[in-house]
Amino acid sequence: MAIRDHWRKSSYSGGGEGNACVEVSIRPANIAVRDSKAPARATLTFPPSTFTPFINTLKQHRS
Repeated sequence: MAIRDHWRKSSYSGGGEGNACVEVSIRPANIAVRDSKAPARATLTFPPSTFTPFINTLKQHRS
């Protein structure tokens, strides 16, 4: 039996409909990230040990 992912939107969703952001799903072996505007497209997956450094790098380079 397949388990459905539980996706949650970033707290930095922007104005309007809140769809200008990414969604995150915590899985048993990794953390998945996808574009909320195109959820059927590819996702990025990270081992838990690399997810926090990835997010910290994004925060340093946001405009």
